[in-house]
Amino acid sequence: MDAVQDEAGGKRARGLDRAFEILDFLRHKRQALKPNEIAAQIGAPRSSVYELVNLLLHNGILEFTGGEGRVYLGRKLYFLGAAYENHFDFTRECEATLEKLADETRETAQFCVLDGNKYTVVRMREGARPFRISTDIGQSVPIPWTASGRLLVAHLSDQEILNFIPSDDFRLPSGEWLDPETFIAEVRKAEYEGFFTFNSIVDSFTHCFAVPIRDQEGHVAGTLCLVTPRDDGLANRDRYLACLKKAAADLNQTPSRPKRA
Repeated sequence: MDAVQDEAGGKRARGLDRAFEILDFLRHKRQALKPNEIAAQIGAPRSSVYELVNLLLHNGILEFTGGEGRVYLGRKLYFLGAAYENHFDFTRECEATLEKLADETRETAQFCVLDGNKYTVVRMREGARPFRISTDIGQSVPIPWTASGRLLVAHLSDQEILNFIPSDDFRLPSGEWLDPETFIAEVRKAEYEGFFTFNSIVDSFTHCFAVPIRDQEGHVAGTLCLVTPRDDGLANRDRYLACLKKAAADLNQTPSRPKRA
C-alpha cells in the first residue's frame, strides 16, 4: 500500500513540476502558444501537456488568447502576484528607493535578482531622459551579460559559478565569447569592492552600475542598478555610485529585506 501511495505521490509531484515548467516556458517566450507547440518545445509528452493545460485553464492560471487554441498566462496569476506584494513589504520599499534614485540622478534605476540561473529586473523606474533606457521587467537574461551578475553569484565558489551558469551564456550578444576566468575575476573584484560598473555588453551606448542588497543573513539577495548613457555614466561615476550605495544601505536596514533563495 505504501508503495502505491508513493507512486501516486511521485506522479503528482512530477505533474506539478511539469505545470510550473509550462508556466515558466510561457513567461520566457512572452507569447501565446498552442499546447502541442509547448509540448514540442519543452520536450514533454503531448498528452501530459494537454491534460495540464486543461487543468490550468480550468483554474484560471492559463487563458485562451490569440485564437486557434493558443494559451497564455492567466489573470489569476496577477491576483496571486498582487497578494504576494501586499505581504512582501520590501517590494514597496524598493519602489520608493527607485523613485528617489531616478529623481536624484535622472537615470533609470532598477531592482534586480536571480531567476534560477538567469538575471531579471523585478522593478524599474525610468529616468528623466529625452530618450528611453529601460529593460523588460521579468525578462530572463544571461548572468554574464550584466553588471549585477558579478554580485549575484559572488557567494559561490569559482567552480560553483561554472557549474551554475550555462556555458552558452558566456556567448555575448555580439557573438563573441566572454572568458569564464575573466568573468570570475570580475566577480571577485566586485565582491571585494562592493559594487560593479562597466560599459554595457548588451548595447553600445549605456554604462551600468550595480550595488548589492543583502538579506538578513548578510548574503546578496538582489542589486540596485543604474543604467545610464555611457558618457554621462562615466562623467558622473563617483556621484552615481555614492547615490546607489546610500540607497542600498538604507534598504539593508529595513526589517522586511528578503532572504536569498
